Amino acid sequence: MIRFETQQGFTTSRGVTIPSILRAAPTASAMLASLIVLSACATVQVHLGMKVYLAKTPIASIKAIMPEGPGIAPGQKSPLVVVVTEPNGKVLQTEGAGHGKILWQDIQVTASVVAANKKGILSLPHDPRISDGKDPHVTITIPSHPDMRAELDIPVRYDHPFTSNFSGSPGSSGMSGTDGIDGTSGSMGSTDPNNPSAGGDGGNGSDGSNGSDGGPGGNAPAVQVLVAFRAGNHPLLQISVSAAGKRKLYLVDPQGGSLTVKADGGPGGSGGRGGRGGRGGSGGIGSPNGSSGSNGSDGRSGWDGSPGKAGSITVTYDPEAKTYLTALHFSNRGGPPPAFHEASVAPLW
Repeated sequence: MIRFETQQGFTTSRGVTIPSILRAAPTASAMLASLIVLSACATVQVHLGMKVYLAKTPIASIKAIMPEGPGIAPGQKSPLVVVVTEPNGKVLQTEGAGHGKILWQDIQVTASVVAANKKGILSLPHDPRISDGKDPHVTITIPSHPDMRAELDIPVRYDHPFTSNFSGSPGSSGMSGTDGIDGTSGSMGSTDPNNPSAGGDGGNGSDGSNGSDGGPGGNAPAVQVLVAFRAGNHPLLQISVSAAGKRKLYLVDPQGGSLTVKADGGPGGSGGRGGRGGRGGSGGIGSPNGSSGSNGSDGRSGWDGSPGKAGSITVTYDPEAKTYLTALHFSNRGGPPPAFHEASVAPLW
């Protein structure tokens, strides 16, 4: 927060004085101003003209838009932008995705079905049953202007590239080896021509230790896929993907949407780096000079862990869904080809 302002500038609550020249010469102070904006409180940003307080801004109208396109898919996030128009026609937008001057702290968002955080990011639960047949809605109000209000209906989209990943876990990385110890320097001799003595030899550096091997990747479980068909003017696929006691549900529009099921083996962990050999100590100065010690050998880097095994994928689909199986994609590299079975599949919810 700002504590006071003088002709020389203003001082923050942390005792940092911001010169007024930042406003008079923004080009010369661009780097310093950027650092201040990144770390300062909202009050400093407003003082620099980077942000505005809506309580001090006249407003003629407001509206809300979704810059990444209308609609949101289950399990996805999408930013919201609030646009404010002043009586003189000047347009302001919210910070974040709107890249504007309006602070989200001056905006109140009330949401149903979807959730909205304090930065205007909307999110829809992954489970399609929560939003199926419902209409997400947000209401935007400005507490300092209670007469201003905007409403936005958000369609739920199913023409999205969904992914269901049951791949094995990656292996653990190997520990790096320890570096060797540098050798000690040789003792000083004498270069006095009347009383010469040889310099001592430097000590040898010790060897670095080997890095340990990476751990093996985890095996993927066997995956069961059920595909039911929902008829209508716009057919949809109800899909259940189950493995290792876990079940994930999807609602996919085969006209533009897809589901990729992954059951790849986990990648092996990377081997640890071998330790650096210690440097040999320098020989002492004398007549003659001592010999430098030899460097220690570098340790061997560990081997990468072996990848895990891919899991099998079994797909049971309703006959009515057969035409739309091209919307399904599978990945289980090195595993058996996916097995398909046609059988009656009741609605999954």
